[in-house]
Amino acid sequence: MAKKIILTGDRPTGRLHIGHYVGSLRRRVELQNSGEFDRIFIMIADAQALTDNADNPGKVRENILEVALDYLSAGLDPEKSTIFIQSQVSELTELTFFYNNLVTVQRLQRNPTVKQEIVMRGFSDDDSDNKAGTPVGFFCYPISQAADITAFKATTVPVGEDQAPMIEQTREIVHKFNSVYGETLVMPEILLPDNSACLRLPGTDGKAKMSKSLGNCIYLSDDAETVWTKVKGMYTDPEHLQVSDPGHVEGNTVFTYLDAFCKPGHFTKFADCFVGRKSSFTFSSLDEVKEQYRKGGLGDMMIKNFLNAVLNDTLEPIRARRKELEQNIPYVYDVLRKGSEEARKVAAQTLSDVKAAMKINYFDKGVLDELIAAQQKKYSE
Repeated sequence: MAKKIILTGDRPTGRLHIGHYVGSLRRRVELQNSGEFDRIFIMIADAQALTDNADNPGKVRENILEVALDYLSAGLDPEKSTIFIQSQVSELTELTFFYNNLVTVQRLQRNPTVKQEIVMRGFSDDDSDNKAGTPVGFFCYPISQAADITAFKATTVPVGEDQAPMIEQTREIVHKFNSVYGETLVMPEILLPDNSACLRLPGTDGKAKMSKSLGNCIYLSDDAETVWTKVKGMYTDPEHLQVSDPGHVEGNTVFTYLDAFCKPGHFTKFADCFVGRKSSFTFSSLDEVKEQYRKGGLGDMMIKNFLNAVLNDTLEPIRARRKELEQNIPYVYDVLRKGSEEARKVAAQTLSDVKAAMKINYFDKGVLDELIAAQQKKYSE
């Protein structure tokens, strides 16, 4: 029976926020603890981060620790998952080089995720002194991602929906390689969040994506006071001017967050959030809250109070664990070192398989003798 293997990870751009958590991190922990998978590899993609931060490697280096702390705080267990640093597995770079020949420039240019990321970072087709052209490494990072996935023979890749085009490109590379060189690489499947609200959590300002650069994030490590400050300022329904006004749930960021984080037990645990001086409500489900908000009479601040309680209920154990880990940094680096060593062993075997399929494993045991015998026969005829 074929092994079930997960490969996933993040670029180390800083502390992880709750968009990362509901989009992938929470699911990774659930999958890790499910017992359904034979191996789970979690990668901190520092090499990919350098594709648009080549002039600031210190920032990337520092952010590796931030991501590792968030991983471990959220429940990733190095006894169950192999957590590693991308740049420490040199076989990934070699695989990327070989895969480069299987993808055209035109195909990369059509990749929706690449196009979107290029625009978001302000890269330009004009590489004059006054404009920043697109770095080749950044442009080609879908190929690098394919190397990451295939190196560990991943069968499952949990990602957000914005990464779907990247996984599709990986599948194309796998198909092309296997067609040309024989069945060698494993075809991966994408695993999207099962909660539609988690596919792409909007920023606190209601914009389409939570982003560090836009300053609209709630971080996993934010303290309770900071979380409340950010929740109070969240975008709701601009037409809900008076408490008595009917409200809109669709497009209301507070309700989107509740869809992503709220659990049935929260309505009993935080029932006092719906008790005010002028009105009080008793709810047993989020659908009931939405129905009342649509009718009118339920104020935005009451909803925000409830969301704040729900978020802090989720984040408090993560914050507490992070504070413990911050006092034991050598342990965190030891996890990364051991994980990187293990990841390299696995990737080295895949690279060996790839070279054998491509017939460039000239000095492998037995291969050289065959080459010499064949050439001697050729030149003796």
